[in-house]
Amino acid sequence: MSNVNSSGRQGGSVLSGSIWMIVISVLLFWLPGVGGFISGVVGGKIAGGVGPALAAWLVSSILFGVVFAVFGTMLTGMIVVGFIAGLGGLLIAFIDAGARLLGAIIGGVLA
Repeated sequence: MSNVNSSGRQGGSVLSGSIWMIVISVLLFWLPGVGGFISGVVGGKIAGGVGPALAAWLVSSILFGVVFAVFGTMLTGMIVVGFIAGLGGLLIAFIDAGARLLGAIIGGVLA
């Protein structure tokens, strides 16, 4: 069954949009700002609108923070040190989050 909305266009998915935002951001980590913008445009377009694109951006931002905290804890073996390392990674992700938000809005408009 297809996901077609009342305007006849194919609808999107918030979860798939946020996954695409995460994957593309990880692949384009070496382009700070630009990589986040590109991932936001792609994820926002896949999400299917401005509202779902903003929700996908929020989900991807939260998942980035959780992933940084978990990996930091796994790498250090100590919860407190891993949490602090995860906060450092989260700060880096927030720098990219602004560009990803702008890209998500533009991608949502393009959808």
